[in-house]
This record gives sequence, C-alpha cells and structure tokens, in this order.
Amino acid sequence: MSKTPSPLVSLIPILILVGMLFATIKTFGSDALNGGSQLSLLATTASCILIGMVFYRIPWKNYEKAITDNITGVATSIIILLIIGALSGIWMLSGIVPTLIYYGMQIIHPSFFLASTCLICILVSLMTGSSWTTIATIGIALLGIGKAQGFNESWIAGAIISGAYFGDKVSPLSETTILAASVTETPLFRHIRYMMITTIPSIVIALILFVLLGFSTDTHSVQHIQEVALHLEQRFTITPWLLIVPLVTAILIARKVPSIITLSISTILACIAAAIFQPEVLREVAGEESLFKGMMMGCYGSTSLSTASPALSELVATRGMAGMMNTVWLILCAMCFGGALTASGMLKSLMNVFIRFMKTRVSLVSSTVCSGLFMNLATADQYISIILTGNMFGEVYRKEGYDSSLLSRTTEDAVTVTSPLIPWNTCGMTQATILNVPTLAYLPYCFFNLLSPLMSIFIAAIGYKIARRPKAEIHPAEVEELAA
Repeated sequence: MSKTPSPLVSLIPILILVGMLFATIKTFGSDALNGGSQLSLLATTASCILIGMVFYRIPWKNYEKAITDNITGVATSIIILLIIGALSGIWMLSGIVPTLIYYGMQIIHPSFFLASTCLICILVSLMTGSSWTTIATIGIALLGIGKAQGFNESWIAGAIISGAYFGDKVSPLSETTILAASVTETPLFRHIRYMMITTIPSIVIALILFVLLGFSTDTHSVQHIQEVALHLEQRFTITPWLLIVPLVTAILIARKVPSIITLSISTILACIAAAIFQPEVLREVAGEESLFKGMMMGCYGSTSLSTASPALSELVATRGMAGMMNTVWLILCAMCFGGALTASGMLKSLMNVFIRFMKTRVSLVSSTVCSGLFMNLATADQYISIILTGNMFGEVYRKEGYDSSLLSRTTEDAVTVTSPLIPWNTCGMTQATILNVPTLAYLPYCFFNLLSPLMSIFIAAIGYKIARRPKAEIHPAEVEELAA
C-alpha cells in the first residue's frame, strides 16, 4: 500500500470535520464554542491519526512533532489574544471606549458611518500592521458607536474587518505581508506595490457598497444619539484626557514597538486611567472599596454595569481574559488538526490535486486561490496557510516563467483576507470573540474580504500587468525545461 494517502482518503477527515461542525452548530447554536467545536476538532484529529497509523504505518512521533510545532507557532498569538482580552475589558471600564463612542457619535454622520468605519480601520491597521490590534481597540469603539446609531452589529463588524484586513494586507509592518514576501522570495515593497492592482479595486467597491448600505439604513434620530451620550455621561467620567492612552498606543505602534509590549503598556495605562477617572466604576465591579480588585477583575473577568439603557448596559459589559479562553482552547484544537493533516501526508496529497489543473494563467491563479482557501479551512491558521501555499506553488510559478510577486499577491488575496471568514480559523475565532459577533453573521458584509480572491482571478483573466520573470533571471536549463 502507498505510504501517502490518496486524495479520496485524505478527504475523509475533512468531511468528518464538516459533518461534526454542522451537527455541533445545529445542536448548540451560539454555544458551540463552549466545547462542542473543540471536541469536533479533536475527534477529527483522532480519526486522521488513526487512518495514518493503521493503514499507512505513520509513527506517532511524526504526529506529535507536527502538532507540537503547530502549537509553538501560535504561542505568541495566544499571548496577544489574552492581553487583548485584558485590554478590551479595562479600556471599557476606564472610560476610554465610552469616551471614543461619545465623541465619535457627534463627529461621524450616520449615513456615512459604515464607510467611515472602514476608512478609520484602514488607517489604524496601516499604522499598526495588525488587524487584531485594530479590531480590539478602535474596532470595539466603532462597534459601540454604530450600535448606538442603530446599525446592525453584523454590518458594523463587516466594515471593521474589511478595513482592518486591508491595512493588515498591505502594511509593511504586517507579519502576514512580510511572511508572504519572504516565503515566495519577493522583495517586500515589490510585493506591496503589486498587491495594489487587486487590492485598490476591491476596497473601492467595498466602500461604495458600505456607502449604499449606510444610506439605505433607517438609523436612530439625533435625539436617540443624544440620549445615549447622556447615559454615557451619567455612567462614566467622559474627558479628553482619556484619549491620551489611545494616543500613546498609536505612538508605540508607529515606533514599531512589538505588539505584546505595546498592548501590555496600553493595558497598564488604562488601569491607571481607570483608578483616576472611574473609581466608582471599579468599586462597583469589585463589590467593595478596593480599586486594585476592580482593576484586576476588569482585566481578567466578566463585568457588567447597570445603566439607564439596557442596550448600553449590554455594550459596556466586558469579558476580560477569561472571555478569550474558549478561543484559546479552540486554537489549540485547530493546531492539533492541522498538525495531524500535515504529518499524515494528507495535506500534501490534497494539494497535488490542485496542481494537476494548472494549464493556463487563469487556472494557475485560480488553483492558488482555491488552495489558499482550502489551507485556511484545513489548517485553521493563516500563517501556516501562507507558508504551505507559497512553498507548494513556488516551483510551478517559476517553471511557468511568472514572477514571484504574482504568487505572493495571489497568496495574500486568497489566505490573509479570507482567514476571518472561517469560524474555526484562528482569525475567525478571534474576531468573533473580540467583537462578540458570530463569524457567519458578519461574513456576508466583509465585502473587501470576499472580493479580494475574486479580484485576483479576474485580473489574471484579463491579463492586466501579469508579472513575468526577467529573462536575465531565467537559467538556460529552465528555458529548455519550459520548451519541453
């Protein structure tokens, strides 16, 4: 029997996962992340390992190493996720987010709110290079503003994620941008410039759709917005001094301070701000006079505050680091599944199916897009997906005479921006947790994320500025190979 599973056999764990997740979500609904989805991933991992060990004699140590490597690779992301949980909690209790909401409601016109939200997230994400940081900070504030103005939270989340992932995709500070360029051996700024051919049209169309959506929405009246502002003033101390914390955070980001350090400093500053400006809020959270206890609980636990508006009470409720634990658990289980697929050879077997269809430029790009999407689905991690897609298609693009920038661009169009659209992907889980909006609820409104892979195929189909390798870089042996 072959040592490598066939594509049909390799599909078995994927089908098991899809079936189990479908049954889990149908049974538990929004509570699926409380354990059902994690068990589905672990059960699928077990089936993958069982097939590999029993029928293909793949030793356990191979699986153990692959799973360990996968988990090691996301260790930093898990730490960032936990810090974001603390930051989002204390930013709310300190009054930073309420202050941003208070002033934002008075500045952003409701008709242009969704488009403005997308543009603001683009700017922040370009500066930070991180969609996660953008969504966890300004994204939460914009979500509060939009809900106060009467917008559906799924629409707001779609605008936030569209803008955040545009910046994440093209920022020279972004890890995914650097990774895609590195894996495909493309100079970073050549990669960024070439991405603009597909990225700019996608975001322009997305902004037009957000403008149309904004004008077609019956938003709350000015009186209602004033009422929300009044309730915020009654519950929190609203002052421009609180904006110092976001300003310091932006400066640290601009100076390229590592994300963990930046988020940690921002959290500490927010704790200090909470003690100075919101002592009564901290005492209410603690249930006693201890400000320290209130700060700690705001960072690690769930909190709720009573306000004159039930909707506002729901908005200012926080979950802290503890609210991220289901996501952390899910990420670990997803990494186990991705490691099992890799160690068994099933992932490579499935990728070979895509390679067989590469006969024209359009089929080459389409296969890369489909492969990137499949990687996001199968490995549940954008970093792993970028690495595997870049490595597996690099030789094909080289032999076909295409410049590496075409592969790097297509990889980002297919992987980076689609990762938050998959419920069990690390990005999908994280953004759904941070915004408290289910992945499948915001998915239809992430216009930029949906358009990007389609735009990549469309540009390939019309043949606009398809980069070829310079003749000086092609070895004579390769010319003979291409001719053959």
